[in-house]
Amino acid sequence: MDSEVHEFLLKHLQGIMTNDIASYHETSAEDLTLYEWWVTPQRIDGLPFHEFMMNSNAERGSVFGAEETGKTRFDLANLLIQRYGDTAIASYTLLISTALKSGVTVAAHNESRVMMKMDGKWKVVHVHKSPSYSAPHVG
Repeated sequence: MDSEVHEFLLKHLQGIMTNDIASYHETSAEDLTLYEWWVTPQRIDGLPFHEFMMNSNAERGSVFGAEETGKTRFDLANLLIQRYGDTAIASYTLLISTALKSGVTVAAHNESRVMMKMDGKWKVVHVHKSPSYSAPHVG
C-alpha cells in the first residue's frame, strides 16, 4: 500500500469528519467534483456546497447531518490504493460508527476518491459514492 497516499487520505477524511473547513480546503482541489447518491442525483461542483454542510454540522455538533450526535469513528474496509505517478485512486467501503444512547450504529457506503499531486501537495479532485447494499437484480 502506498503510505504517502494512505496518510493523505486519512487526513482528508478526518478533516471532513471533524468539520474542519481549513483541512478540507488544504486537501481538496477548488474544482472538486462529486457524486453523492444520498445527497442528490446530480454532480456537485466545487467546495461551497460542503462548506455550508460542514459549517451547519459544526454548529449542531454533528457529522454528515446526523439527527442524533454521539462519539463517531470511521474505518475504510477493503481499501485499495492505485497510484500512477502523481495520480492516485482510493476505493473502499466507508464505515461510520456512531455511539448513541440506544447503542452503536454503523452506516456504510462505497467510495472512490481520485487524488492528484499538484505543486507537490496531494489534493482530492473527484469523489464518487454509491450505496453498499445489494443491487436490486441480486436475489
